[in-house]
Amino acid sequence: MASTSSPDTLKRTPGRAGGVLEVLLAFLRLGLTSFGGPVAHLGYFRAEFVQRRRWLDDRSYSDLVALCQFLPGPASSQVGMALGLSRAGWLGACMAWVGFTLPSALALIVFAYGVSRYSDLATSGAVHGLKVAAVAVVAQAVWGMAKSLCPDRSRAGLAIFAALLTLVLPSAFAQIGAILGCGLLGWGLLKLPHQRASVHIDYGVSRRAGIVALTLFTALLLGLPLWAATSGSATWALIDGFYRSGALVFGGGHVVLPMLQSTVVPDAISNSDFLAGYGAAQAVPGPLFSFAAYLGAVMNGPLSGWVGGLLFLVVIFVPAFLMVVGALPFWDTLRQRDDIQSTMAGVNAGVVGILLSALYDPVWTSAIYSGIDFAFALAAFGLLVYARISPVVVVILAAIAGQLLHM
Repeated sequence: MASTSSPDTLKRTPGRAGGVLEVLLAFLRLGLTSFGGPVAHLGYFRAEFVQRRRWLDDRSYSDLVALCQFLPGPASSQVGMALGLSRAGWLGACMAWVGFTLPSALALIVFAYGVSRYSDLATSGAVHGLKVAAVAVVAQAVWGMAKSLCPDRSRAGLAIFAALLTLVLPSAFAQIGAILGCGLLGWGLLKLPHQRASVHIDYGVSRRAGIVALTLFTALLLGLPLWAATSGSATWALIDGFYRSGALVFGGGHVVLPMLQSTVVPDAISNSDFLAGYGAAQAVPGPLFSFAAYLGAVMNGPLSGWVGGLLFLVVIFVPAFLMVVGALPFWDTLRQRDDIQSTMAGVNAGVVGILLSALYDPVWTSAIYSGIDFAFALAAFGLLVYARISPVVVVILAAIAGQLLHM
């Protein structure tokens, strides 16, 4: 349990073994059940860590989500790393990543050993049921966050603006523009009473450590391509490509696919194997960045199989870890200022709008094809919101029902 030094402050207890195990088990459960992509992952995280475990309040969680939306890399994984860091220190951050990422990574490595055997996994009824359940999970997140983060017409208007912008211009740049625009409008238009954060998260990262992390991020980004070119090594060229893919991609896991494709096709793997792995990645829980484990396992060369899969899995997530560690020491202090609070109120409203947009596309459009699907999603939403059934139970029931309906 976290110790409390004042009514407004929640501090982690560093180095506590029970906290590390708690983090690992919590994220392992999510890593086994979190289907639906990064938007759905944020919904699962909110249900688990804000509503159920109460590790932080809704405002602190939404601020953390907003920060990770600004950063390059997989936002949901970065949120998970930060939550693990706040709960159990550096080892907690690592265990959060391991628990959330390893199940899908191992499944994709196994898939790499027998692509043809698992080729119809992504089209199974069980996976369709999981996609429908993701609609309910995201809808629950939008419902809950809208009530707490858009309590007045001004912020509701900002949320609608962000939703419209990202629906009309469905791209990562539009999402970033919506967040920036809502932040500027919030700074200029919203006049809010001063509020101290109800929960102040001690992430346990000093400013010096943050600067070191940002410096290392930049040094690797600039140094790896130079080293790869100087050495002439195909392995270092692949490491550089995977690192750059993780470092320069905004907007979630799907955006990383073109960069990875240009890195590994056709020299390391064939395009058909690449596309087969992409299909399988849609059928497993956890972050889409775990697709790197499949690529590492299936590619030609000295680094392949389990070794290659795990190596390139780590490489693609390193920049995400360095960026979130580098930003956290400055973020929690800045958000206590009145002007930053107004800006963040606008940003939070924008995040709600982006979630609303994503609820339609890609979550709704990839799952709801008929009236039966809609009824299925509505039932799952009722179980989550009104019956307060655990998302894990709803996911399991959705998989079973989906498989039965498609038999």
